[in-house]
Amino acid sequence: MGEFRKQAGRWFGAAAMALCVMAPAAAQTQDAPRSAALSEPRIERLHAYLRQSTDAHGYLGAVSLVMRDGRIVDWQAYGYRDLARREPMRRDDIFRIYSMTKTVTSVAVMMLVEEGRLSLEDPLSRYLPGFDAPQVMTGGTADAPVLRPASKPITLYALLTHTAGFPAGLKGDEEATKRMERLDPHGSHNLREFAERMSHVALAADPDTRFGYDGASIELMARVVEVVSKQPFDRFLQQRIFAPLKMTDTGFSVPVAQRQRIVDLTTMSDNGTLVLADTLSARHPGEPLNAYPSGAGGLYATAGDYARFAQMLLNGGTLDGVQLLSRKSVELMMRNHLTMLDPPVTQFSDAEGFGIGGYVVIDAARRGQLGSNGQYGWSGAASTYYTIDPQEKLVAILLLQHLPRDDVKDLPRVSRPFYNLVYQSLP
Repeated sequence: MGEFRKQAGRWFGAAAMALCVMAPAAAQTQDAPRSAALSEPRIERLHAYLRQSTDAHGYLGAVSLVMRDGRIVDWQAYGYRDLARREPMRRDDIFRIYSMTKTVTSVAVMMLVEEGRLSLEDPLSRYLPGFDAPQVMTGGTADAPVLRPASKPITLYALLTHTAGFPAGLKGDEEATKRMERLDPHGSHNLREFAERMSHVALAADPDTRFGYDGASIELMARVVEVVSKQPFDRFLQQRIFAPLKMTDTGFSVPVAQRQRIVDLTTMSDNGTLVLADTLSARHPGEPLNAYPSGAGGLYATAGDYARFAQMLLNGGTLDGVQLLSRKSVELMMRNHLTMLDPPVTQFSDAEGFGIGGYVVIDAARRGQLGSNGQYGWSGAASTYYTIDPQEKLVAILLLQHLPRDDVKDLPRVSRPFYNLVYQSLP
């Protein structure tokens, strides 16, 4: 144990040392899983799969981390972190986690709910101006829309569960989406400006009548956090979540001295080769992903940091003596909130509902992959994934940095095989 702690101190700094405190068995499980947690020969199947997926013809590299019963039982790095494939991937390398940020934002909101400073049933207009009379676009074009008043107000609950009715890429949303894009809310310089632009966006459906996954709803929730807490959103997360959980490598930008640890962000070119993605953070790693602190998708993090956050949720809101949420708040987050819909599922899967901050598996058999009912998690646009399984007391994280394309022959998606290989290793 002493030698592992020395290595962890050299490799990962304070965050990894905190993980070691949380996971006292890590010394004996780092290279070989504890027999009570994972089957050693079976977890080797996962290692072999990810080694193959990050060979010279695959992804640049990956980091996987599995926790069971509150302990790290497998933590591996594969491949390389740079497009030149010269720098081997390390377990403490830094990734853009994009929409995995949404779960963090949801925790911030639930903390304010617990403090009695807001309620999920509150109308958005109570906190942000311009949302007191939402309009629904029922026809016409972006240039000549047909509008009517929405049947009900937009609530914070609807924003968190993606049922507010904003344009979300669903069939029939095309003209409403064009109209929203002309307002360019994501081009805003701060969350206040984002909210102001969104106040002029027409809904594509009445609130609480459909699930439509969109980033705008969670950006608005980030602004609500700012208004209620009276501090910038990034400062709230740092002071109330990241510092208490010792998530030392998580934030909306990366200090210059640590930017060599950021993994290159790739995409597939038209001619079938990996190239750097055409984004600001790909060209300038460590710079903010948005001009504002994006609660929908702006964070950088490591596998170790996010494991601490996920374990806090699995523990019912506590970690290492720090309590962020009550057990009942976490239970609420991990329940399906789409019960007003028929069927009560997302646009992505007829076996998954949606909680507060992530999917909830409601029919593991129908889902067609190994897992459990009640399993909770989400993913990020650049091929990052996590799941929390209360039934198995399991956290599984897989981080890559690749923006997939559907219009070319791209690399095979890895999340389904990853989760199958994790679950098949359970004794």
